[in-house]
Amino acid sequence: MSDRDGNGADDRREQMLRAAIEVIGERGFPETRIADVGKRVGASSALVIYYFGTKDRLLTEALRYSEDLFYAEVARRLAAIEGAKDKLEMLVRFSCDNESTGGLPGSWVLWLDLWAQAVRHPEVARDREELDQRWRNQIADVVRIGQDSGEFDQVDADAFALLFSALLDGLVVQVALGDPTVTQPVAIDISMRLAGRELGFEWKPALVGKR
Repeated sequence: MSDRDGNGADDRREQMLRAAIEVIGERGFPETRIADVGKRVGASSALVIYYFGTKDRLLTEALRYSEDLFYAEVARRLAAIEGAKDKLEMLVRFSCDNESTGGLPGSWVLWLDLWAQAVRHPEVARDREELDQRWRNQIADVVRIGQDSGEFDQVDADAFALLFSALLDGLVVQVALGDPTVTQPVAIDISMRLAGRELGFEWKPALVGKR
């Protein structure tokens, strides 16, 4: 099917991105071929390459698309929550849950593959830096909301976001790998207790799993 027969180049590109997320989620990046993505949407490998150039670029653009869906859902949920502490806890829980967004798998597998590629490919590393900074900015924005409302202490929001994102990312990797010690409830508990110490609030979990 050509672009003229479909919904246009933008829609075709989006179809390929969604297919890439599905295929990489199922097989992992090393086992995914350009042809697999093309087959999923009824396109040739040449057409996929036309849109993305390389397999690495397809991975980073797929993750960027997945992240856009993630942040759209984050914005929707944050708008429905009043307190900054609860907003921060929502960020932690949503990240640890790796919920499906937009009908697609969560982005854990994409992130693991992106980190692995970023070690060896400078272009992928630049994309990784931008995407990680977006996450830190989201955390810092919630901290500033809490500071403005008096819920949080007046710490350096950006420095806290750097610390908190590093901790949370490390815990999420363990959860994604199925570590029996670092379960989702444990990761949430550790993250929120650290946030409480750093930001000056008390957090009491309703139920925490094995520690």
